[in-house]
Amino acid sequence: MQRIVVFLALALVAVTLGGAAPAHAIANGDTVPDGTYGFAVKLTDYDIPVLGGGTRDSSCSGGLISPHWVLTAGHCFRDTRGNRVSRPVARKTVATVGRASLSGSGGHDVRVVEVRQQGTLDIALARMDKAVTDVKPLRLSRSAPKSGARVRLAGFGLLRATDAKTPNRLRTGLFKVTSVSKTEIGMTGIDPAGNTSPCEHDSGGPYFTVAKDGTATVVGVVSHGPDCPHTGPDQAGRIDKVAAWIQSVIRDDVLPSPTPSRTRAGTSPPAAAAAPPDSSNSLVGFAIPWAYLGAGLAGVLFCIGLLQSARGSRRRASARRKPPHRRRH
Repeated sequence: MQRIVVFLALALVAVTLGGAAPAHAIANGDTVPDGTYGFAVKLTDYDIPVLGGGTRDSSCSGGLISPHWVLTAGHCFRDTRGNRVSRPVARKTVATVGRASLSGSGGHDVRVVEVRQQGTLDIALARMDKAVTDVKPLRLSRSAPKSGARVRLAGFGLLRATDAKTPNRLRTGLFKVTSVSKTEIGMTGIDPAGNTSPCEHDSGGPYFTVAKDGTATVVGVVSHGPDCPHTGPDQAGRIDKVAAWIQSVIRDDVLPSPTPSRTRAGTSPPAAAAAPPDSSNSLVGFAIPWAYLGAGLAGVLFCIGLLQSARGSRRRASARRKPPHRRRH
């Protein structure tokens, strides 16, 4: 009985802690659990014309900033001579939104039908032909980034510069602002490793902060840098410099206001839970789910209580079986 209870306690702890934190994958990031950072977008291009004939496929990363518009890098849309253009360049460009695992279910696959180039910065906007209304978009930063600030990056890029295929799951890493120019931000990886860095196909991926209420604000997008993984900075386009232009493009393309449905006693249903706040200040990839840990410890204490109860029962049963002690005369 004692062995069974101990085994159950250990199993409960293993199951609880097994789902508590993300696994460190490789030097350039952590894998992202399902349901996290739904605003992250993968832009997949099918049949891009190639100079001299033929086609190729490619992809970029991006971030949802309104129901129809995705923020990404300007160089993700180039003609056969490498010039940035304000139009889709592939036969078909698909934005995958709200799905951390590309092979999983849920989320949306929406066709991109329009592109707007910012012009000065390596920043562009891609419009989808259908609105995504069940994912909370990124907010636009309106203030200049500060050196030393910590931000997070999410992207669907390669794991190493030598890889031939992008992963099927979104990845993330923690970065520090190490330089600020008029148009760009230097971002240096700090967690999960000192060489955490964006890679090819992470172009356009959002660098963002997460407030305590779960609101994510984009401060920059991946533009250019050395081959990954590497130490030192990559460059990102500053969002605060182009926030007014972005707003002029998306205009009133906002999430529809929810219509409260009446429940008992005239109350409204509870709002959807916000995304968990980032744990950037602790240099950890994700916030530790203390609720799960508490549940696991409570389970252990419960099992210990069962063990003690079982021991007490055996002692009482043994006492009843023994004959009463008689004093010798």
